[in-house]
Amino acid sequence: MIRPATAHDVPILHSMIRELAEYEQALHEALATEEQLHRTLFGEQPAVFAHIAEDDAGDPAGFALWFRNFSTWRGTHGIYLEDLYVRPHARGAGHGRALLSELARICTRSGYARLEWSVLNWNEPSIGFYKSLGAEPMDGWTVFRMTGEPLAELAQS
Repeated sequence: MIRPATAHDVPILHSMIRELAEYEQALHEALATEEQLHRTLFGEQPAVFAHIAEDDAGDPAGFALWFRNFSTWRGTHGIYLEDLYVRPHARGAGHGRALLSELARICTRSGYARLEWSVLNWNEPSIGFYKSLGAEPMDGWTVFRMTGEPLAELAQS
């Protein structure tokens, strides 16, 4: 079952985010706190959303965390999927596909033009899964990120 996350899910979301960071070999970069997640997801004007996948027993099996983006070329919003994670013991049971299907439904229902996300180049199982759904890699694009000192320096210039 896929359902929107509630404020009561923040601890489990935080835990699964840390599990994902560990899987991606970047646990040291996962600095978000439960308080930050609560404020971002359930504050006065939430701009980030999450869905929980539950197994047959009702236990959290995975999550999708996403936000709206905008395409100037299409003139409509889309969804950027920041994180998609299914716990190792629950993989292969359809939770990842169900989470992506729910986001696709939100896109089509809302008139959004795109559902986009990034995947690590070494994550071949996920790349194969996404391709099996009809997703296409954007090989002509390179993701850039600015954090820490370079971000602070640019802000001061």
